[in-house]
Amino acid sequence: MRINQTLDIDEKEIEERFVRASGPGGQNVNKVSTAVELRFDLAANETIPPPAKARLVKLAGRRLTDEGVLVIQADRFRTQDMNRSDARKRLAEMIAQSLIAPKPRIKTKPTRASKERRLKAKTERSGVKKLRRVRPDHD
Repeated sequence: MRINQTLDIDEKEIEERFVRASGPGGQNVNKVSTAVELRFDLAANETIPPPAKARLVKLAGRRLTDEGVLVIQADRFRTQDMNRSDARKRLAEMIAQSLIAPKPRIKTKPTRASKERRLKAKTERSGVKKLRRVRPDHD
């Protein structure tokens, strides 16, 4: 399965099971296994680079089992073929998204003007609060 120009995933690493789907579909739902459960063993995969693998673990969230298997459920459509291609497309998109490295954050210092604005706002707020204070009468 092709992810992008540089990365291909072996079809043998993808396991598909067809299960019965929930939801609309009439009598068909009770008879035909149209939903697809796609399983991809991320822990055993060696083609995805380690930094991308770490990002994919975060992206997968609870779809990742304790054994490191990524499970994608696809039951959006009423046919097995469409659900199968949907599951594969979602896996490819997830892997492609994990390959994009986030831009490193560049630390910046606040400008002198922004510091002055902040202090001016604090002073004004302090003045408002001073006016609200109730002073006990000294008789």
